[in-house]
Amino acid sequence: MRREVKLVRCASSDGDSEDSYGVASDAPLVVLNCFGDEGEAVACELDKLVGVPYSLLAINVSDWNSALSPWKAPAVFKGEGDFGCGADEYIAELVDEIVPAACSEYGVRPRAIYIAGYSMAGLFALYSLYKTDLFAGCASCSGSLWFLGFYEFASEHELASSPSKIYLSLGDREAKTKNPVMATVEDKTRGIAERYKAKGYDVRLEMNQGGHFNDPELRTAKGIAWVIK
Repeated sequence: MRREVKLVRCASSDGDSEDSYGVASDAPLVVLNCFGDEGEAVACELDKLVGVPYSLLAINVSDWNSALSPWKAPAVFKGEGDFGCGADEYIAELVDEIVPAACSEYGVRPRAIYIAGYSMAGLFALYSLYKTDLFAGCASCSGSLWFLGFYEFASEHELASSPSKIYLSLGDREAKTKNPVMATVEDKTRGIAERYKAKGYDVRLEMNQGGHFNDPELRTAKGIAWVIK
């Protein structure tokens, strides 16, 4: 499937680390999977939080519940379609095609590449660390860690490499739902965070005020800011 890919921020620097393309060669690249065109809004919030050069590659994922889902699972709401199993294929697409092509096209030579996302894209960001060593860390913001079977998967498998930073966040009202599957999100997120800490990873779990749909762009920017600082 053709993806809409846009470099919404390209690192630049006036220092000695600037390469022949005018790009800060030691600046990190963040891959952000988006439901729509929120990449620019996230970048605007991120600009307020960090004063370091960075590049942000926003990818519009139209087949959200398929491309970002690690395996098939039933829908959690009536009337919605079931989840697919396209995550492994999409990760391979990112590693082999999308990220190398974007770096080549824009002359980006990052010292590290991170992956970030909100909701299902947050789940996908964390899952990707188990499947590839391309990413130096992730920001899983209000990630759908309630996803059936993921907690068990995270407990039984090891990450593909040792990420420098793992950021997890959640709204303090996200678990206050009548949906029995989604109501487990806080317990599972905290459990996964504790497992990573026990493994010695640099992990931050941040609780934000509100439910799942409060300030998604700001929450995403906060997560990215922490991993790239």
